[in-house]
Amino acid sequence: MKRIQLGNTVFEGRNNVYVLDGETTALVDAGVATPNARDQLRAGLADYGLSFADVDEIFVTHWHYDHAGLAGEIQSESGATVRAHEADAPLVAGEESAVAAENERLAARLREWNLPDDAREGLLDYLERHADLAGEPADVTPFADGDAFEVNGRTYEAVHLPGHAAGLCAFAFEADEAPGEQAADAGGAPAGEDDEIAPAEKGGEEAFVGDAILPKYTPNVGGADVRVDAPLATYADSLVRLAERDPDRAWPGHRDRIDDPAGRAATILEHHRERTRNVIGVLAERGPCDAWTVSAHLFGELRDIHVLHGPGEAYAHLDHLRATGVVERDGRDYELVDHDPDVDALFPRIDG
Repeated sequence: MKRIQLGNTVFEGRNNVYVLDGETTALVDAGVATPNARDQLRAGLADYGLSFADVDEIFVTHWHYDHAGLAGEIQSESGATVRAHEADAPLVAGEESAVAAENERLAARLREWNLPDDAREGLLDYLERHADLAGEPADVTPFADGDAFEVNGRTYEAVHLPGHAAGLCAFAFEADEAPGEQAADAGGAPAGEDDEIAPAEKGGEEAFVGDAILPKYTPNVGGADVRVDAPLATYADSLVRLAERDPDRAWPGHRDRIDDPAGRAATILEHHRERTRNVIGVLAERGPCDAWTVSAHLFGELRDIHVLHGPGEAYAHLDHLRATGVVERDGRDYELVDHDPDVDALFPRIDG
């Protein structure tokens, strides 16, 4: 297994594309459709004697542009099979009805969160100006949770972990006799600490996890995919599911490998408990608030894509508090009705 890191100045930075080479050449994720990322991916593949035309399979962890953007272009050169979870496949394919439905849901959410006109218009303009990052539509083969794929004698199991995106999936595999990882700096991002990696102990499970967990940032919920209902509860359940599998290593969509995936999942879950306490504190101090107001207290002034992610995150927590009876919603405002909730009890636990 090899890794190519791509520069990414639009989203979270340092996108990873994983190369599974052998008789079959497969990619896990494909990077964003910018000229720099395209050139870097071509150069990274060339370092391994490969080109877009050599790619046979592309496994997309989720529909976000920085993971799926170049999939259609690679497919047009190689005829590769592009695979995405059935919940995200229509967006990766660029289906007009799916894109229109997502845009309609987004517009409704922005009204619900009570974004001011200037913030809403600025965000929509930003999204329109960056729509080409989605790249060429792909002919997508959908899959479901639990489906398995054999690539070069190794089986990869799709593990559905929704929250950050409706169709986000990890691909879990047994690392026995794994060749380790080589990392290529494709000219836009520094190589990580793990340029040469020994295989995990025989029999250990590893997983490509996309943005289910990340080594530095906490994946956004609520704004990153407005199609997800009960986004925080959904994501918390996914963190528990990943932790219960307890893989030895996780290969994320950004930055470097995670050597304690269950521990990282537990840390992210604790982060959300703390953020929930902060949201409760805002409501206790200010009284009933909408998601935009809570976001302003949590994150301050926001720009670009964060104008979506900030109130989306606030909404995810407010919605969870509403579902658990801690707040009541009246129109766009949320009012605290339980002033001393047991926040720990509002979330599932990760043991160990």
